[in-house]
Amino acid sequence: MGSKICFYLVALIVLSLVDHIRISGSLDLDPNFYDEICPQALPAIERVVEEAVQQEPRIGASLLRLHFHDCFVNGCDGSILLDTTCDFTSEKFAVPNNNSARGFDVVDRIKWEVDRACGGPVVSCADILAVAARDSVVALGGPNWEVQLGRRDSTTASIDKANTDIPSPSMDLPALITTFSNHGLNLQDLVVLSGSHTIGFAQCSLFRNRIYNENNIDSSFASKQQATCPLTGGDSNLAPLDPTAALFDTKYFDNLVMKKGLLHSDQQLFNAGCETDSLVQAYSSDPDAFAMDFVNSMIKMGNICPLTGDQGQIRCNCRKVNSN
Repeated sequence: MGSKICFYLVALIVLSLVDHIRISGSLDLDPNFYDEICPQALPAIERVVEEAVQQEPRIGASLLRLHFHDCFVNGCDGSILLDTTCDFTSEKFAVPNNNSARGFDVVDRIKWEVDRACGGPVVSCADILAVAARDSVVALGGPNWEVQLGRRDSTTASIDKANTDIPSPSMDLPALITTFSNHGLNLQDLVVLSGSHTIGFAQCSLFRNRIYNENNIDSSFASKQQATCPLTGGDSNLAPLDPTAALFDTKYFDNLVMKKGLLHSDQQLFNAGCETDSLVQAYSSDPDAFAMDFVNSMIKMGNICPLTGDQGQIRCNCRKVNSN
């Protein structure tokens, strides 16, 4: 009975969205997409994110990361949220996500609150991820921006794409440039979006090789990290990605200049004359420039291959496709 009610509500809401699209005359994303059909949607998302970040500041970085990892796999379509079915294996089990992607329970809570505020499933899970990413940055002291809205949700997931298309912390600069370029993101986008590592933590297994075997690393920094991450064991031990892991600032770039990047992929952005060195130095010394460019790159990334119009669906449950 519940699925039939949800399907009926979705049908009504789709008609409303079609009218909204017809009036606007465009299938493009729009920051005002929900202004008429559910003005309570964005405040509801903000409330849940703020509460979650207050309870655990680390969750802000996790929600931001979910949006990144969603957009890099067939576009920003909420596919990372889907659980495994008989038709596909969840992207949650891909190497970049397995035992590290988190925040799914917060997304569930957001979805429940938003659907309650809107009287049904009006807001897509893909849009929830995009807005929650923005609200997480703001909650941790970062810049605000208007999120482009109107995405719809995918009805499938791709663990293979997740394994190949999400940037790896072990990538060298050429591989990073290629991976971002494949998604329409340029060199500046690569550097500024990597700056999201100004918040959050990384597991020992992701930086062990760097702190024991690499040369472009400050020796005292390496020794400090080795106390957290032994040569064997402790794979899930956590270290902050920068010294102020609960504050969105430019310390991440300061660290790179001092050869204190935690991940191999981080330090690749500032490494003996690399073409990205000047950008790292600029953001290290100019927080306003970083904030402005981060906003622009986040909007650009959020525009990667969205489903709009009658594509996809608006899921009743972010973890599973709506039943017919």
